[in-house]
Amino acid sequence: MNMPTEVFGDVIVVHAPEELGDDTAISFQNFLTTLEQQKVIVDLDGTESFDSDGLESLLASQDELRLEAGDLKIISSNAVNRKILDITRLDQHLEVFDSVIDAVKSFV
Repeated sequence: MNMPTEVFGDVIVVHAPEELGDDTAISFQNFLTTLEQQKVIVDLDGTESFDSDGLESLLASQDELRLEAGDLKIISSNAVNRKILDITRLDQHLEVFDSVIDAVKSFV
């Protein structure tokens, strides 16, 4: 799997696929955890649907990155995606930001 990315120093922003579900979750997790940068921001604004496998892949990726002294944070200004993160309480485990700038600054 190859995803669009942007690099800001030692931080990488990965634009998640439109669908993050059982078909793509493992590939997406492998992509996130094998990047050169260990400080990863996942942009969910373009993601239209995700299921429990997709959400679980975000948590598993965060765990793997933290073992390597990295971290995973989320960007989402999409109200529906924010509500899903709230309902599932993933926003208590993953830091969620409204903008790339705020997320990148949080790594400093």
